[in-house]
Amino acid sequence: MTQSLADQFDALHAERERSWDPDKLRRNVEQRRALVAAFDPAATVRAGDRIAPFTLELADGTVVDSTTLTARGPVALIFFRFAGCPACNIALPHYDRTLRPALAALGVGLVGVSPHLPETGLGDIATHHRLGFPVAADRGNALGRRLGITFVPDDAPPVAADDAGWIGALTGTGSWELPQPAIVVIDRDHVVRFADVSPDWLRRTETERVVEALEGLRLASAA
Repeated sequence: MTQSLADQFDALHAERERSWDPDKLRRNVEQRRALVAAFDPAATVRAGDRIAPFTLELADGTVVDSTTLTARGPVALIFFRFAGCPACNIALPHYDRTLRPALAALGVGLVGVSPHLPETGLGDIATHHRLGFPVAADRGNALGRRLGITFVPDDAPPVAADDAGWIGALTGTGSWELPQPAIVVIDRDHVVRFADVSPDWLRRTETERVVEALEGLRLASAA
């Protein structure tokens, strides 16, 4: 039986409790709590919203537009933080094993989306896990901002100008801005059919919730 994402994230946090410096762990927990407390679902994308056309950049540098992405039917966009994010390295392969085949049976495509740029290693996460779906860059967090899902942590530390591994360098934004993990499903008309945003990056949408919602929509449209 496949472990839930919650169980896998609980195991990750338990390992951090054993191995991390207490102050580092405290800051991590407090940041996640602050994001949850500040989260306003009304300010983020919701089912029924219509999204204006957008473009994304695949890991090989190819630019694709939203019309192309939805040409064969609805597409699920999985927003993740960056290729080296430990929680993302749990979530994306989990979705590959569980969500991708379930969505394929419903005629729904799947794309991972991050502000991490192709030229700074976006594709590493797909290569490492041999993902069966593409990952694409949301350059400058343009789409994430439009959907209301980006954030900047309260405790963003100063960074050396030559640090090529910090988030602002990986995303090209020069800031700590990242998307909150989210799954957004849009149809051919660019209407959002499902949306779920997770302010706590160690609590993400479970596969069953997405599949049940989309199956219900399909049944409702067939009635």
